[in-house]
Amino acid sequence: MGLEPSVGFLHESSDYQTKQSLVYDLQEPFRWIADVVVMEAFESGVLDLPHFYFTGDDYRYRFDPEAKQRFLDLLREQFNSTIRYGERALKWDTVIEQKAVELGRFLVRASARLDFLEPSPRLHRVDDGKLRRRILSLTQQEARRLGIGKSTLHYLRKKEKNHGSVRLYSKVRRKLMWPDRANNSSGKVEKRPGRVVR
Repeated sequence: MGLEPSVGFLHESSDYQTKQSLVYDLQEPFRWIADVVVMEAFESGVLDLPHFYFTGDDYRYRFDPEAKQRFLDLLREQFNSTIRYGERALKWDTVIEQKAVELGRFLVRASARLDFLEPSPRLHRVDDGKLRRRILSLTQQEARRLGIGKSTLHYLRKKEKNHGSVRLYSKVRRKLMWPDRANNSSGKVEKRPGRVVR
């Protein structure tokens, strides 16, 4: 079943934007994905003000090609992350496609319900200042006591000093933030994907 992209609900067709107003409508519930990536990019230093330049001919700000590629990599990573939707774990780009199908089924009355609230994102900040300070102040001896290897500590310190993005797994995060709980745990490994710390 196809949808006519020029017939939207929220956006009107216009010459200066697009004639495909439905595309704009369908992006609205997922705009937050790009917003989160923009915030992460600036907080991590992937993007910064010097990466932007003003073009006087069309009065727009643009960013340099290398910064643009780094930003697109972050955006791709976010769209490739998974979310629980019903009984399945889907990537966000698949969820968006699924929502377009659900809209089509709703419009032809093949479905009585249309829900753009689910799946709802669960945004967890794991890059707070406390965690950064903890990583930078951790001694080799303390890391060894917590069960954090020398190479892991070196990687964390290097990334934090350069304000780079850090892949921080939940097991390591627990050891850093709650050392008493980490040492007294049952030894079960929490099977969660790594969190990205910016």
